[in-house]
Amino acid sequence: MPSTHKVAIVTGGSRGIGSAIARQLAKDGHAVVVNYAGDAASARAVVADIESRGGRAIALQADVSKEEDVLRLFRETDAQLGAPTVLVNNGGITGGFSRVDEADARMLAQVFGVNVVGAFLCCREAVRRMSIRHGGRGGAIVNVSSRAAEIGGGGEWVHYAATKGALNTLTTGLAREVALEGIRVNAVAAGLIETELHAAAGKPDRAARMAPGIPMGRAGLPEEVAQSVAWLVSPSAGYVTAAIVAVAGGR
Repeated sequence: MPSTHKVAIVTGGSRGIGSAIARQLAKDGHAVVVNYAGDAASARAVVADIESRGGRAIALQADVSKEEDVLRLFRETDAQLGAPTVLVNNGGITGGFSRVDEADARMLAQVFGVNVVGAFLCCREAVRRMSIRHGGRGGAIVNVSSRAAEIGGGGEWVHYAATKGALNTLTTGLAREVALEGIRVNAVAAGLIETELHAAAGKPDRAARMAPGIPMGRAGLPEEVAQSVAWLVSPSAGYVTAAIVAVAGGR
């Protein structure tokens, strides 16, 4: 089995915040697994960019809401790069804009399946490999949450906000569960970030329209979230666990 000192899995790593995280971690010396659900071309482009800068990366397809896909994702990571030392649970979907009284069960199952069940499954597999209790050498997990968990998402996506609230609870609980097992677990709560997420949800002008209401007067950049993730997995954050770091311009 290959053994690379620092191996990071970034779910949803082909676009937006995820691709920025993958590039930043590669820059910091991690071999990176760029996970994607369906956009193979974008994932390959991120890998190619990392390799062009001297880094190491592979693209692996997996729908994290499916247990068999998550198992395959981790098995292939083990085989190609070695056991992961970092997991970034970035993969997520919004389910589109909807009031609660317009939501349907199928959409809710999809959003909670990817955003919550997927994160749990990935955390489970990461802990099994990282924990000194299981013979691992420790590691770090970062969950990409959202300020929507606190704000609530009323009128747009309460369903999405609720999944991020669950992710925050997972972060706090798991951090305390594995604190003596060599694993730190934290989250970044992203605010209004300039990505294609808004267009994918049906409102391409959302970031520009909402930016004046941010205390800092602008939407954030994916790279700003990525830099916070990179700090949380680094030795500089060695005494930081169970933290939910807002990257939201004061929102």
